[in-house]
Amino acid sequence: MRRLLVLGLFATILLIGCRGRQSEAPPIHPHLSMDFQEKFGAQDYNPFFEDGAAMRKPPTGTVARGYLRQNSELHEGRLSNGEYVEQIPIAVNRQVLERGQDQYNVYCAPCHGKSGNGNGVIMRGDYGYTPASSYHVERLRQVTDGYMYDVIKNGVRNMPPYAQQIPVRDRWAIVAYIRALQRSQNARPENLPESVVTRLEEETGATLRSAGDTTTATVASGTE
Repeated sequence: MRRLLVLGLFATILLIGCRGRQSEAPPIHPHLSMDFQEKFGAQDYNPFFEDGAAMRKPPTGTVARGYLRQNSELHEGRLSNGEYVEQIPIAVNRQVLERGQDQYNVYCAPCHGKSGNGNGVIMRGDYGYTPASSYHVERLRQVTDGYMYDVIKNGVRNMPPYAQQIPVRDRWAIVAYIRALQRSQNARPENLPESVVTRLEEETGATLRSAGDTTTATVASGTE
């Protein structure tokens, strides 16, 4: 019984001593090397090297973690033979299209317009810019997705490159949204749900689809 009381008293003393009171005594450093390391900061002088510079140039071929970019189809929009990829190399869903719309409105719409007709606010403001291309001309409707990506990344003619501002997957999202814009302005009746075709026929009084009919119908005005 006495032993239990002694142990209990000892435990109580230990707990009382752990109340977190401040002490003016200097801290104990068993391993001083952890507090005072031999190291050099940026721009420090380092006598070890002949030029005295502590900051060293990375060895040739050094790639930062996450920037290896071996997948040329994803990062460059090109196949191993240098040809542009035909289709977007990422899965396209509603989330990707909405992201593409958001980034398109930030970086592309000022020149190309929200509908892609090349009549953005900068083009309408008489600022002296070379007119932006419309995405609805036949040439740009026929180019590959890889070409579109390359133009966003590296620019073309008067258009500046956006590689520094737009991440890789956002570039592809923009390409996907541009394709959606092109589809919206140059849709065929067979691309639309039956209910939409019926509504358009009722609103316009025109017959948009009949047996064997493949006539192209414009279903959006294409205005800003």
